[in-house]
Amino acid sequence: MRNYKVITPLFPTYDQTRAMMKAVAGCSVKSVRNMISAIQEQTGTPQNPVDWSEPDHWIKERLSGEDAKIAWQIWNTDNHILNPRHSYGCYMFINNPLFDLMQTDEDGGWHPSEQGRLFLAHDEATLRKLDDIEGMLQLLELLAGREQARRADLLPEWQAFLHQHSKFASPSSVKTTLYARLYNLVERELITREGMSYKITEAGRKWLGKALPERQTDPRKELLDAVKRYNQQQKELLREQISTMNPYKFEHLVGQLLEAMGYEQVEVTKASGDKGVDVVGKVQVGITTITEVVQVKRMQNTITRPFIDQLRGALPYHKAIRGTLITTGKFAAKCAEAALFPGAAPITLIDGDRLLELLIENNVGIRRSNAVELLDVDLQLFDELDIE
Repeated sequence: MRNYKVITPLFPTYDQTRAMMKAVAGCSVKSVRNMISAIQEQTGTPQNPVDWSEPDHWIKERLSGEDAKIAWQIWNTDNHILNPRHSYGCYMFINNPLFDLMQTDEDGGWHPSEQGRLFLAHDEATLRKLDDIEGMLQLLELLAGREQARRADLLPEWQAFLHQHSKFASPSSVKTTLYARLYNLVERELITREGMSYKITEAGRKWLGKALPERQTDPRKELLDAVKRYNQQQKELLREQISTMNPYKFEHLVGQLLEAMGYEQVEVTKASGDKGVDVVGKVQVGITTITEVVQVKRMQNTITRPFIDQLRGALPYHKAIRGTLITTGKFAAKCAEAALFPGAAPITLIDGDRLLELLIENNVGIRRSNAVELLDVDLQLFDELDIE
């Protein structure tokens, strides 16, 4: 029999799941399902949507009796972390006998099982087992081999993983299962999200490292470690190139970065001999196109407030309303406050580490290689073959 992975639709966060388990303890499974059904019957239509954002209001207006009682228990548990409107994913997760998180007593009451109590206590072995079944370890492996990645970057490999290990197959389910599990990992600080990009944290690497030894026969661990080392070497090589390249070429590198980030009419205004650059570009903000001045200081020294004031003073000459100051070094501690000084034009600060991230994220100065090809046996195909 196949051991499927990525099982739960509407996959919840673990904190939401814990709140649900504590809130419904003592209730019958049927009563919890009845509450969920009572909510689902009132979801409305696209033409007449129902507002579920304020449980303090809608519970007393739309539910009654035991349905309302259970909904209040869910909403009032763990600092309102779970809106009862969105409790169905938690219900499916804790009601799955594969996970063995809840059990029914002789009176019909639902209570955390021994496994469930370990889950409530944040037991690492229990969490890693769930992570493995629900595909989170696979996502951590995918991110461990990358500097960072957008969901679109992860989709092909995630889809291939689902094809081999899961029953989810439609394009929409591939996307929703990926997003829900990324959200779970972000909430646990195993990965971070900045804009549209995800990046594994040091805590995520340690968590994955503890899980992989349990699968020592998997040769991908060694491969992922090698990819991580190689990518770090290339990142340091990129840093070295930036710090030693011709200043005028550096201006145009920044110009290419701005174009890759969506800026238009990018113009390098001058070639400077002091290792600084001035670039002007236009960027769409909402429905408005604004002019932005970007200045880069290619230096290892710490940037102080006078550089911010200097850039801010140059904005009127370019009819710009905001600016960005980029350095290959660091900013002094008080620069962040000066950059967003009340009543003054805002200045975005980008240090050397962030500059490297932007170059890598936007594929400027680096090439992504697909030289490594992994073959996985399509077990699902063999399961689905019919013998007449």
